[in-house]
Amino acid sequence: MDSLNKLIEYFREFPGIGPRQARRFVYFLLTRNSSYLEDMAKLILDIKKNIRICSSCFRFYPEEKSSLCSVCLSPNRDTSQLMIVSRDVDFESIEKSHVYNGLYFILGGTIPILEKEPEKKVRLKELKDKISKGNFKEIILSLNITADGENTAEYIRQFITSNFPDSGIKISVLGRGLSTGSELEYVDKDTIKSALENRS
Repeated sequence: MDSLNKLIEYFREFPGIGPRQARRFVYFLLTRNSSYLEDMAKLILDIKKNIRICSSCFRFYPEEKSSLCSVCLSPNRDTSQLMIVSRDVDFESIEKSHVYNGLYFILGGTIPILEKEPEKKVRLKELKDKISKGNFKEIILSLNITADGENTAEYIRQFITSNFPDSGIKISVLGRGLSTGSELEYVDKDTIKSALENRS
């Protein structure tokens, strides 16, 4: 396979990118000068060196001296609330809305319907440790309103209730301000606010 088609195949592995979009990306890069491509290649090589995963919420953040991100380190967060989201982009959407001030946990994915090994799809062990070490009064399941998202929410709800049967933790989900098929990454601030206020 030549380099052009090999690069197209790499882009096709990106979430939500089809063959036509992947091909457009490659042809766009072919119109850029060498310094642009060199800068881009350097950033790709450096990203693993300069970005780390928070040891508490498991989101990616710029490398700092602490193993915790700024959200987990903040003394101003409400430590009685834990919001569970699938991916970093969902975390970013919630944070940008400024309507939630609790802690987070990034699952790292979703659990497809009929998945036989859910522990390989999301961070179940880490979630159990997080809840064990916390003093949470409420856990908010903020997952996409898709088939996989709703399956994940139900699985996580059962996982929490079976592992912490006497905890008294309230488990809520985002309200239906979010329409079916919605992905948090693309939801506006007002809709997120409404979904949070109407969680149940």
